[in-house]
Amino acid sequence: MSVAFTKEESAETAAEAFLPDRPIPPGTNLVTEQGLSALNEQLLAAKVAYDAAQVIEDINERRRQSAVPLRDARYFAERLRTAQLMPPPIGTETVAFGSTVTFKRADGRVETYRIVGEDEADPKAGTISHASPIARALLGKTVGDEASLGPRDIEITDIG
Repeated sequence: MSVAFTKEESAETAAEAFLPDRPIPPGTNLVTEQGLSALNEQLLAAKVAYDAAQVIEDINERRRQSAVPLRDARYFAERLRTAQLMPPPIGTETVAFGSTVTFKRADGRVETYRIVGEDEADPKAGTISHASPIARALLGKTVGDEASLGPRDIEITDIG
């Protein structure tokens, strides 16, 4: 009998139904209060999407539709399990986790970023991960200090 007339899933369908886990960033999983809330919301959204996929009658389609939410649920559950909630910075004298830092580049460009956890980092939205090279260069510095980014230096102009 032709494979086209059997109900067994193909190797392609089976591969689409299982996705490898999202890589977990190494190091400490520091989060802000907003980041912790976002992780909870993302886990809930993954669970809702998974539950919605479970009502699909066609088993192959159900597996395909379940793959991403199942992978995401595993990821967000692990990130929540390892999350270390950090308090807001105490002051604005020194760059710390949660600080908003403004700095000037040698070419005159001025940039402002808030240092946050890895899962909440979005440079386009003005947040960078505490594990990023630029954040590591800025942490512990004060206004007027320079930080080296490879061959270039930046000067901290404000900490909020």
